[in-house]
Amino acid sequence: MQFYYPRSFLKLLLAGFALIALPLIFALINTAISVDQLANRSQRAVYQAVQATQSSRRLAELLTAMERSARQMIILGDRALLESYGLNRKQLLATAEEFSALPFDNEQMSALEEIVRGEAAIFGVLSDAAAVAADQQKVVGGFVRLADRAQIITVRSNELINREVEAMRSTAAQAQRITLWQLLALVPVVVFLVIGFAILIARPIRQLDSAIRRLGSGEFNIPVEVSGPEDLQYLGERLEWMRLRLVELEQQKNRLLRQVSHELKTPLTALREGSELLSDEVVGKLTPEQREIAEILRHNSIELQKLIEDLLSYGASQFHKVALELEPLNIRQVINRVADDQKLAIRAKDLKLEIEADDVTVVADFEKLRVVLDNLMSNAIKFSPAGGAVAISARCTGAWLELDVADDGPGIEPGDLAHIFNPFYQGRNNAVGLVKGTGIGLSVVKEYVCAHGGSVEVVERVADRGTARGGSGALLRVKLPLKQTEAAA
Repeated sequence: MQFYYPRSFLKLLLAGFALIALPLIFALINTAISVDQLANRSQRAVYQAVQATQSSRRLAELLTAMERSARQMIILGDRALLESYGLNRKQLLATAEEFSALPFDNEQMSALEEIVRGEAAIFGVLSDAAAVAADQQKVVGGFVRLADRAQIITVRSNELINREVEAMRSTAAQAQRITLWQLLALVPVVVFLVIGFAILIARPIRQLDSAIRRLGSGEFNIPVEVSGPEDLQYLGERLEWMRLRLVELEQQKNRLLRQVSHELKTPLTALREGSELLSDEVVGKLTPEQREIAEILRHNSIELQKLIEDLLSYGASQFHKVALELEPLNIRQVINRVADDQKLAIRAKDLKLEIEADDVTVVADFEKLRVVLDNLMSNAIKFSPAGGAVAISARCTGAWLELDVADDGPGIEPGDLAHIFNPFYQGRNNAVGLVKGTGIGLSVVKEYVCAHGGSVEVVERVADRGTARGGSGALLRVKLPLKQTEAAA
């Protein structure tokens, strides 16, 4: 899947934050608008309710005052009281005008119009100087009906208040539901955006981390590819340049190893031949002391030859796939051959060699398997103290051959276990001897064993095991398939 990335990592972060924040901002704005609309409607409703309540109460009060003034004028026969009636009438008409501007229903407006008309009729009779008292008394009785109309307006105003309150409650509930649904809709959107941008951001970082780990562990065969913003792609290109540079340096190192190893073989040949001639007393009889020195020269020239062969084997394995010449082998034959080769080294340190091998046939390359066992046994001899023991055991476990080599040395430090099979790595517990090791013996062992489709590991020593010597020291186990598959071959 192809992702589109901004030009820089910073822009990618900003874009991610912006897209995640936009839905939240939209929800906040929408909620603010809903709350504002609800507040405005509530404000209008409260204002109209107060106005309706006050106006309806004022109407009732004014009608009562006007009725009282009219009755006093009729009873006392004092037309001067008509002036007080006129003042109340003006307030009644003003209140009615204000009242008519409110959003009332038809019943209220009809009642209001009836009050205005009825009062106008009453006022017409009261203001007529020629009207008799009986007529005036009769029309004043109409105030009772007008008061009933005012009561209807008051009741309807209360109902209006209840309707507005219910409408506001309904509006608030609707706004709440809308806000809730918006939040429910925003949650998956925000989660999707967060996960999407987390993937976009983490993907190139994970690629960089993986590339750095491969380079740190010495895996230079996989190109570094980083997809992402241009600045991270540029960083990936620099890591690729570093990988190619490390590959070039590794090739130069291997070429140097091969060249030096080959050049060392010429003087080594002279040393081997000279030590052999001295040991065979070709140049004359040797005293016991001279024979001992000649034997030491011969032994150490053999050790030097093994070190050079290890260097050559390692250099070759880096450039060519290990070629195997598979054939059925009896594991005891391989063990006996290596034991004969190491006989002098074992005798020089007065070591005891313990061999416990089943009669197992394995399909393998004899020379490669000999090198594997020879390197393991050489290490065991080097690290074992004088008078100690080296144990070799071989047994069949299902479809696998398990080959153990154990020694009585100081063992392998826990901090060295992760690196013990790396080329040129030498642990903290170094063997004491005239010739220092190169640190590639175990790397060659791993290379040859893996070529057979097997594995090699360091096993914790257990005292009561019957497969190898228990106690301190190192125990290395090689597992080989008894029958080779086409992939392993």
